[in-house]
Order: sequence, then C-alpha cells, then structure tokens
Amino acid sequence: MTTTALGSAGIWTTAAQASSSTAASGKPVILVLGDSLSAEYGLKRGEGWVPLLEKRLAQQKIAATVVNASISGDTSSGGRARFAPLLAQHKPSLVVLELGANDALRGLPLADTESNLMQITKAAQAAGAKVLIVGIQVPPNYGADYTRRFEAVFSKVATATRSALVPFLLKGVADAPDALSLFQADRIHPTAAAQPQLLDNVWTELRKLLPRQ
Repeated sequence: MTTTALGSAGIWTTAAQASSSTAASGKPVILVLGDSLSAEYGLKRGEGWVPLLEKRLAQQKIAATVVNASISGDTSSGGRARFAPLLAQHKPSLVVLELGANDALRGLPLADTESNLMQITKAAQAAGAKVLIVGIQVPPNYGADYTRRFEAVFSKVATATRSALVPFLLKGVADAPDALSLFQADRIHPTAAAQPQLLDNVWTELRKLLPRQ
C-alpha cells in the first residue's frame, strides 16, 4: 500500500530461498501475495508481520515454509499477472491474498479489483491451495458509499469462493486510541510496533487452515 508505485521489493522467503523443491519436501508452503503492507515497507528486514509469522510457526512447532511474494505498490491486477508463475514455482498449499489497497489509492474500478481477486483465488483453489483473503479499509474521506463498497469487495470474493477472510488487516491499529503512534510518517504504513497486531489479525483465521500438529 503506497501512494505511488515504489518499485519491486523483490520476492524473498522467510526460510532459505524456497522453490518448487520446498513443496516436494512435504512441508506446507504458505504463499503471501501482497503489497507494501506485507513487504516490510519502511521497516528493517525481519520486523514485518510475515517474518513474524514464520517465527510463530516455529514457536508452535508447525512445519511450514513461508514465501513472501509481496511487492510495494502492487495492485490486484499486478498480483493477478504474476500469480501463475508463483503458483507453478512454489506449489503452495495456502495462499494469503493481501491486495487491493493500491487499487483504491489509484481510483481503479471496484469491479476490476473484485474480478482480479476472484481470479487469483480461483486459480489458487484449482491448484489445490486454500485461500485466506485479507481485507483492507479506506479512510472515511473517500466517502461513505465508496468506503462501504470497497470494504464489501473482500467479503464478496470470500463468500463466492468459500474462502477464509480477515475483514480488516489493520484492526487494532488504525482504530486504536494511539493510532498515530502506530504509523510511519506517511500515516499509511504501520510501524514495527504494530506488526504483532497485524500478525494476530491474520493468525486468527490462518491457524484454522493449517494442519493440526
């Protein structure tokens, strides 16, 4: 999520460089397809909620490899365009889909955002992966109608595809009493201190999709 395209942050993994051989090892692969909210924009490497996810998996002795394919500035159409090669390479058993914020910032049609998220989800499911859709909300200055319709996109896709849903990634951060202290200077990207809360928001639903150890 960023007001301008910040360029590719590259694809990195939280466990050695994952490849198709990771799936062959028998460990479930969790592929995170997101934007700067998942790509550690403005943070030191290892502070974001995605690497914190790997640490939590290890702490709870859950065997899984996390592949972070998030790119700062990415839109739902960008994610859709690059998803097929990621799917073929990593063969994920679970896809965490965190895209759409930049669509809103750029004023892209909501119908396109919904279609892109739908197609990514269906492609993942066709390949045998479960999908967790991570929703985001826009500030009230976008107008009540647009804010409501944008928020509904994520639940519509989740309902239509019978996917799991995190309604709002920034819950407990954007609506916290000390919200300003939990965002970087741009007031868009959460600080390192907010990342554990983001992880908790995702973990609540993600844990249900992982095999019981």
